Amino acid sequence: MEILQRELIYIWYYFSVQLEQILGYWILGMLIGSAFSVFAKDGIHRAFRSLQGKRLGVLGIAAASALGIASPLCMYGTIPIAASFSRSGMRDDWLAAFMMSSILLNPQLIVYSAALGGTVLAVRIISCFLCGIAAGLTLLFFCREKPFFDFSGFEERESRDTDPNLLFRYLKNLLRNVKATGAWFFLGVLLSALFQRYVPADVMTALSGGNEAFGVLMAATIGVPLYACGGGTIPLLQQWLLDGMSIGSAASFMITGPATKITNLGALKIVLGMRRFLLYLAYVMLFSLAAGLAVNLLI
Repeated sequence: MEILQRELIYIWYYFSVQLEQILGYWILGMLIGSAFSVFAKDGIHRAFRSLQGKRLGVLGIAAASALGIASPLCMYGTIPIAASFSRSGMRDDWLAAFMMSSILLNPQLIVYSAALGGTVLAVRIISCFLCGIAAGLTLLFFCREKPFFDFSGFEERESRDTDPNLLFRYLKNLLRNVKATGAWFFLGVLLSALFQRYVPADVMTALSGGNEAFGVLMAATIGVPLYACGGGTIPLLQQWLLDGMSIGSAASFMITGPATKITNLGALKIVLGMRRFLLYLAYVMLFSLAAGLAVNLLI
């Protein structure tokens, strides 16, 4: 009994320290994410739609990737929007860039990731932006013959942010965000506390430290089963980086994690079909490995 009490005290200590370090970023992310969703979402999507018909070439793909990062919607929210864009004639390569970067990052997650430090935050933003661009370029050069996506059956959803009172509209969205992410966030803090208590620091250093390709591969691989919510993985990443994970390995984890999140995969399987879905998984793994190795070489 005394041993159990002692262990609970240790875990609570690690939990409270981690929570103190990161709670402010989670709260700020909730506040900013809801503000984007309520007040900026429609403007972002109008900006994307305004690209249609313009002869922008590769610049259009870059713009689509940037707007995907700015969009606050989850993948199940993004696909109906993308379906409406597709029906109005939007190019598949632009849609691919928009959807890929939207999977990987959003304004809320950018704020969360600031807890990892300026360098890791910059790496996350740049790598996700480039991943969207690379997805668009892949479709531009290799998939021109026929439509890549099948959006049949997807209709743009009616917005839930319709309260005439702007303050109430914002607060309702904020409450939905807290309900959707709160449990995962605190679970991530708890897992980080357990990791600090029971997993020796040199284990993570051995698995994902240094500049070796093996470390990047390991990080990319563990990103597949461990990623459930962006906010929930930040405490884990913060501790892993302190314990010796390389920034390149972290970059690889931050790509494979959201890209293979089970809810995202379920939505993408519907619009891609099996063969293209497998190509998507191969693309994600190859890009994450390349990005992780490049980051380790440059930083």
